[in-house]
Amino acid sequence: MEFFDVMENRSSIRKYTDEPLSEEEIRCVATAGLKAPTATNKQEIHITVVKKDDPVQAMIQKDLNPEAAVNFYYDAPITFYLSAADDFGWSDIDAGIAVENMHLAAKALGLGSVILGCMKKVVCGKKKEEYDKLLCIPQGYSYKIAIAVGHADTEKVPHNIDYDRDVTVK
Repeated sequence: MEFFDVMENRSSIRKYTDEPLSEEEIRCVATAGLKAPTATNKQEIHITVVKKDDPVQAMIQKDLNPEAAVNFYYDAPITFYLSAADDFGWSDIDAGIAVENMHLAAKALGLGSVILGCMKKVVCGKKKEEYDKLLCIPQGYSYKIAIAVGHADTEKVPHNIDYDRDVTVK
């Protein structure tokens, strides 16, 4: 898919098939995140790849909202957790840029994805040290954002934009 086609047709997918991602698909999506630009070329992003049956997924769900009708990762076969350096003021922005690269890469590969932020209060909360260990987050780093990726089991129309309302050119 050409870049602008990917951008035009991307949407957040919240329903996936049971088909696992191949090692090549996982590597391509993770590499897209690592290829993202970072402030001062710090390259401080770390990615942890977690399969849906990993116990940490259930633990986060339990701490987040055990009563939810749908789990936070929408049963996607893979969730990529991005962490970044605590002592670098641009890490939150760099993680956001990286996760968008991953989202577009997933679409280009014919996969669905949804960017996840809802579990930050859990992963960075009172059990932060435990979650850092379970998610293999390097020392001096913290969880920033995640993305669930899988083979889409639904279609979603991309949202419309209103360029004239939302862009000012001076």
